[in-house]
Amino acid sequence: MIRLVRQDELPKLQVIEKVAAQRFRDTDQSWIADDDGMDLEQLEHWLRHGKIWVAVDSAGEPVGFAVAHPIDGTAYLHELDVHPQHSRRGLGARLIDEVATWARDCGYSAVTLSTFAEIPWNAPYYHRLGFRSLREQELGPGLRKVRADEAAGGLDLDARICMIRPV
Repeated sequence: MIRLVRQDELPKLQVIEKVAAQRFRDTDQSWIADDDGMDLEQLEHWLRHGKIWVAVDSAGEPVGFAVAHPIDGTAYLHELDVHPQHSRRGLGARLIDEVATWARDCGYSAVTLSTFAEIPWNAPYYHRLGFRSLREQELGPGLRKVRADEAAGGLDLDARICMIRPV
């Protein structure tokens, strides 16, 4: 089941993000596995200024989550994580579909995101779910700021792409 997160579940999202990041350990982006991820203050910010959905198991416990907020008239997918013990069950796709439903209900034209171009569970995964890569000249001011923030945070922009999926 997919539903909106409860505030008391935010610490569980930190655990999911940290465990999910371990997949990066054997990639060129291995530093992500050691990154702290979002702190509670950041998650609380997105709870107030965006939306956070959780995929829950049969006991109602979060096992995956998506964070989205408006950028350039789209729903920007800020974060998507699924606990590895629950991966490959379609939870990521279902979370994205929930973001797309919210986008459509809000009158947004699409879901956008920024991701690694070559990591198999990043851009190739999103391509399979109907996203396409955006060219630099297609980026609005919000996505340009996302890229600038990523660069300021140490991400290699040559390894990243922005993507879009109409709703």
